[in-house]
Amino acid sequence: MIDALIDGERRGAALAELARGRMRAKIPDLVGALEGRFDEHHALMCRLHLEHIDHLDEMIARLDAQVEQMMVPFTAQRDLLVTIPGIGARGAAAILTEIGAHPAEYFASDAHLACWTGLCPGNHESAGKRKHGTPHKANQHVKPILVEAAWSAVKTSTRLRARYHRLVLRFGGYRNPAAKKKAIVAIAHTLIVIVWHVLTANTAYADLGADFYDRRTDPAAQTRRLVAKLQALGHIVTLESAA
Repeated sequence: MIDALIDGERRGAALAELARGRMRAKIPDLVGALEGRFDEHHALMCRLHLEHIDHLDEMIARLDAQVEQMMVPFTAQRDLLVTIPGIGARGAAAILTEIGAHPAEYFASDAHLACWTGLCPGNHESAGKRKHGTPHKANQHVKPILVEAAWSAVKTSTRLRARYHRLVLRFGGYRNPAAKKKAIVAIAHTLIVIVWHVLTANTAYADLGADFYDRRTDPAAQTRRLVAKLQALGHIVTLESAA
């Protein structure tokens, strides 16, 4: 549409017909939106913006090529990291850039690395009671990458998604935006712990499965807990096995 405007097309209906995909369902709205004043000055400005975008794309491509070249010595470590849900090739490269290919040389434990990345909650304790503490700021380069990776990870059918679901419910439920944010930071913390172990053990990530927590549940213990709750509410519970 922009190219057609630059080339001199001014008819809203003709421009709207150039819509593709989902935009075709909005052709009537596009016809009205594309009607208006658009002169040669606007065409020049649009052309300059498009050329600027092309220039930026070219620069990004050149930088990506350089990154790929610099990552050659660390290909094995990057391949290990991409086995972790939510972490792609670019994210893996960024993580390796910040923590190194052998994090155990600099961070004595996964907890040490998590603290350095700012994904450990603060320790706010008063009168013997531990209260809410905000995470440390620490390294501001790795943390955003891991949070973004966490959002991708919770969309996969893995233990990380199941853990996210449990944490959201614990923190207040899906209707509470703060609960989802707290849960995603916790998943990011889990990811950096996994990263430390994967690189230290030099082994690909093996997921425990989306049903990991269900398999850990003891049916008998859960039955006793639910019966106790009902009895506490004043009910008489009689159990009968299903046929």
